[in-house]
Amino acid sequence: MLNQPGYFISFEGIDGAGKSTHIEAYAELLRAKYPQREVLLTREPGGTPLGEQLRKLLLDAPMNLETEALLMFAARREHLAQVIEPALQVGKIVISDRFADASFAYQSGGRGLSIDKLQQLELWVQGRAGGLVQPNITFLFDLPSDIAEDRRSQARAPDKFERLDLAFFERVRQEYLRRAKAEPDRFCILDARQTPVEIWNQLQYITINI
Repeated sequence: MLNQPGYFISFEGIDGAGKSTHIEAYAELLRAKYPQREVLLTREPGGTPLGEQLRKLLLDAPMNLETEALLMFAARREHLAQVIEPALQVGKIVISDRFADASFAYQSGGRGLSIDKLQQLELWVQGRAGGLVQPNITFLFDLPSDIAEDRRSQARAPDKFERLDLAFFERVRQEYLRRAKAEPDRFCILDARQTPVEIWNQLQYITINI
């Protein structure tokens, strides 16, 4: 992980886990707590004009698995170059709705793409002289896949990922948990079975050193 003036936070979790419910409020919390720091809220795939165009393709268009992974990392490279790295270099706090962990969870855990291939892409896209560009902290909203499925069924029209079956999302969840176990200093796991109020209270009291 690079040592840089800014602070990088990501929100992760399977579709339906509830991370998007809290991310804007958390950005406002940090703006109030650190008034001298600019807080930038962004998302993946997306975050740039090109990234948003790629997002539409990735969430709706059928494509080869490797094409999907390549496009995800292409959108991420643009996101890093145009938004994330310039913000971190001048000391901003960046909060992203998903980052590279999502690629490992969805394209490898869920779809079965080789982790080795994703690690090569990760090194190419995020690798710098001092290490990888990675979040300082990742909030993982962990939720059993059957509960997440119930929540998704009550939401908006689903994208191509949200239409996938329970087994797919359980594989995604397990890959998230595997990564969290491998990097306990970076990940903070939140039990997303709690009520939104309980989760928000927990988020407010987690200490991060910015």
